[in-house]
Amino acid sequence: MPDQRARTHRRCRLPCGEFDRASGCGRRDGRTLAARSANERSLKLSTKLDLVIQGGIVVNADHMQRADVGISEGRVVALGEALGDAKQTIDAAGRLVMPGGVDTHCHIEQVSGNGLLNADTFETATRSAAFGGNTTVVSHAAQHKGNRVAAVVKDYSALAARGAMVDYAFHIIVSDPEVEALEALEALEADIAALATDGHRSLKIFTTYAIRLSDAQILAVFALARKVGGLVCIHAENHDMIQHAVRRNLVAGNVAPKFHAQSHTRLAEAEAVCRMIRFSEFLDQPIMLFHISTREGVEAVREARARGAKVFAETCTHYLLMTADVLDRPGIEGAKFVCSPPQREVADQDALWEGLTRGDLQIVTSDHAPFRFDETGKLNKGKAPAFNEIPNGMPGLEVRLPLLFDAMVSRGRFDACRFVQMTSSRPAQIFGLRDKGRIAVGADGDIAIWNPKRQVRYGDNDLHDNVGYNPYAGRTVTGWPEIVISRGETIVADGQLLAGPGRRIGSSWNLASKGV
Repeated sequence: MPDQRARTHRRCRLPCGEFDRASGCGRRDGRTLAARSANERSLKLSTKLDLVIQGGIVVNADHMQRADVGISEGRVVALGEALGDAKQTIDAAGRLVMPGGVDTHCHIEQVSGNGLLNADTFETATRSAAFGGNTTVVSHAAQHKGNRVAAVVKDYSALAARGAMVDYAFHIIVSDPEVEALEALEALEADIAALATDGHRSLKIFTTYAIRLSDAQILAVFALARKVGGLVCIHAENHDMIQHAVRRNLVAGNVAPKFHAQSHTRLAEAEAVCRMIRFSEFLDQPIMLFHISTREGVEAVREARARGAKVFAETCTHYLLMTADVLDRPGIEGAKFVCSPPQREVADQDALWEGLTRGDLQIVTSDHAPFRFDETGKLNKGKAPAFNEIPNGMPGLEVRLPLLFDAMVSRGRFDACRFVQMTSSRPAQIFGLRDKGRIAVGADGDIAIWNPKRQVRYGDNDLHDNVGYNPYAGRTVTGWPEIVISRGETIVADGQLLAGPGRRIGSSWNLASKGV
């Protein structure tokens, strides 16, 4: 009998190897790591390399090795010693040479469901991402009522092509499927099929907010995704439970930011997570549950994966490092930290870390959702808005990796390989970014060179985005990305930006899982 895990992998058509848990390597072409290593050792260099990174410790998800890295024409072409002459050489002695970060959950130049444009353009967001050691971001192309998703992706692609400084891809937010209208459903199906052919295979849906879908609509989107071999990402909270709690607080006069956490009850996440898992099992459709924040959410994912459900799940930096206490600040200051789901309690943080340790949660993202702390953003409803009038979201692209390196590696929770796995290689595997998240011959030359001992204290407004505040001001981290290289080109060094906007076009590779 053929191996069941391999058969499951082929059926779900994800380019990740996640369901082949014995290997954990995300194989695409049948080659083993050993075979690839043999190819690397036998590589004969016939021309001068564009770039050689010398003397560092190369860190991948499955191993670390002291080696030089040779890059030409934007790709890694050699790993080893004495690689020969190069047009440029970087001395990485005493440094960790790691794959550039892959942040697969951020909101850039996006209009929210309530009609508010967030603070960052692709230029400012990807600039910030690069300073934080990231070389790939996956943002959202957000459909609003009456829009065709094909046109939405085209519009967002134009924005990204003009401004992006690192590689990018999109999740397609489906918010207007109109499943009751046959003609509209057929148009959506045609758009999704065409976009999948171009490599856009990640769909995003909401179970709350103005752009939420009904259960019938969600099942229809799952069915469409299954036809094209796509992955459905989900913001899972029960809308009616939240609204009931919101109304109860407002009637009682509880309007301060701290009541946001009470209104987004943990049971709202637990209910929606469990429901989406059952929908996934009902239609045999793989899903990614975004920003798990509670112990109950982790437990639901663990139980589902144990019984073979095709469920991935992530958490975010702020759930690991903040609690709901951050919302309880003088005046309206807590508005800076309002996000959904909200920060929880210490016991939930412990459960999230355990979930990462056990593999129940696979990745950690930023959920970068930037709004300025002024009338254009957090205070657009006035200087003292009620908690339910505050736009949800915080900046996170630039701080994700340094904060996580400090929490994971510098403090001894995980080794550097696990850090790379959860912040770069596993996101790339799950979302089919085949040349990202690893330093290996043939992979893109996306590299961050880290000083593991450098300490940096965050300031009030020291980020490179357009938000105007740093939610982690006052925190000191140990470990810092000093040089960032995208496709062989140094884009950040010595605290300086060396790249310009409009240099990356992601549509040729983004979220491609063709041929799997």
